[in-house]
Amino acid sequence: QVQLVESGGGLVQPGGSLRLSCVASGIIFRFYTMGWYRQAPGKQRELVAAITKDGSANYVDSVKGRFTISRDNAKNTVYLQMNSLKPEDTAVYYCNGGIYSDVHWGQGTQVTVSS
Repeated sequence: QVQLVESGGGLVQPGGSLRLSCVASGIIFRFYTMGWYRQAPGKQRELVAAITKDGSANYVDSVKGRFTISRDNAKNTVYLQMNSLKPEDTAVYYCNGGIYSDVHWGQGTQVTVSS
């Protein structure tokens, strides 16, 4: 059974930082492209950042220079370091893992940026 379990969300003030973690089980993690998506109320889910099995990362323009995605294949874990958080970063953040047509999602973790 495949599981992606996120953690690290919460309430943070504008300008603050959070680090999200996603631990995967039931997949050969090192072969999967891993990503973080987010969905704000009333909006479509969007890709925030992704990292390939080789470690190449890409980001949506709105988080470039503030967020960093990384992975630890020994721990089957992908991270999203989020700095300089803004209220518009408020959303449910979802972990995603995929290879070809085999795609899996976590249950999501809430990130709220508010003073």
